[in-house]
Amino acid sequence: MTGITSIRQDAARCFAELGFPTTRDEEWRFTNVSSIAKTQFSAAPSDLNAREVAQFDQSLSPNEGGPRLVFINGRYSPELSTQKLPRGIRATPLREANGAVEAHLARYAAYQDRAFVALNTANFDDGACIEIPKGTVVEEPIHLVFLATGGEVPVISHPRSLVVIGPGSQATVVESYLGHGAKYFTNAVTEIVAGDHSVVDHYKLQEEDERSFHVATLQVQIGRDANFSTHSISLGGGGLVRNDINAVLAEGSEATVNGLYLASGGQHIDNHTMIDHAKPHGTSHELYKGILGGTSAAVFNGKIIVRPDAQKTDAKQTNRNLVLSENATIHTKPELQIHANDVRCTHGATIGQLDQEAIFYLQSRGIAKEQARDLLMHAFARDIIDRVKVGPLRARLEQILLERLHALRN
Repeated sequence: MTGITSIRQDAARCFAELGFPTTRDEEWRFTNVSSIAKTQFSAAPSDLNAREVAQFDQSLSPNEGGPRLVFINGRYSPELSTQKLPRGIRATPLREANGAVEAHLARYAAYQDRAFVALNTANFDDGACIEIPKGTVVEEPIHLVFLATGGEVPVISHPRSLVVIGPGSQATVVESYLGHGAKYFTNAVTEIVAGDHSVVDHYKLQEEDERSFHVATLQVQIGRDANFSTHSISLGGGGLVRNDINAVLAEGSEATVNGLYLASGGQHIDNHTMIDHAKPHGTSHELYKGILGGTSAAVFNGKIIVRPDAQKTDAKQTNRNLVLSENATIHTKPELQIHANDVRCTHGATIGQLDQEAIFYLQSRGIAKEQARDLLMHAFARDIIDRVKVGPLRARLEQILLERLHALRN
């Protein structure tokens, strides 16, 4: 682990030079993290009491008994974890991982110019390492659960994940971020390497306490002719949430990047995506949808980059938002940077309110106004949830969605 020690030291130096970003930085123009920068955080505890375990128990198994690694404030919990993996597949805490760590960890999620990635890289204590060998099909989803707890003083944790999918393999990975208690800060980084000709489905569910901070970076390296999809779901958890999703495509690879965010009260949710078409014949599809109520704010900044060598690129990006309150705010910026001439790229964004004619139509058929509003919001959000291929996870998301819709009413 000598190389990792050197990387940690370099990351600490970079963070000391960078400091926390401010609204003067273009990438953070609409997200003010001064509340994080000014808070004195302590190290989070590494265990749960029986009452806390009971609180989380209902959320621990959306994949119904499949392999599960549980981390409490960034540290592995063997008591809450269950590993039922086919032979040859490794799903271990980073502390116990072998060559994959030296070969891949911190090689993709650049920390030199990203303050929160640098902070995580310098300070992570443990994390998940998944290694799937060449030509392996993993039938059940692998579930990574990150539980965060707050106490009397603000605490911080730095979950870290490394997923290496071998050439020609197929796998599904689910990340769940759950939490409760007083103010805490989850600063997560996930790196995924999808080998040539692999098929990888990734899901992230962020469901934390409204007093918490959540900043996360997902960095994906997609191999030649590989197919990668990710769905980022934030259903009202976290007072300040920032998700950075970056994918680099190789020749002939395909990426699907979807997201759903619900914000109410004074919540702030920021989604930044970057899809980098580095080689020719790549395809990407991106759809993000948001529903905002109360005095909440959301940011969507989606960037597609087509490099000079990436001819025959086909990329589409869409952001759609429902704003339910006059005091809610959305900043949306779909962006294309095209440096090749034989491509097909489209992007667009919409901001609107619930269709009053549709509400009137439902009311004319005996449906109460509030119920009609909920039905329309539900249909809007289901467009993303229905794309989730893991049945138990999709059912849980449906349940959470129904529970959260009432908080978005005027």
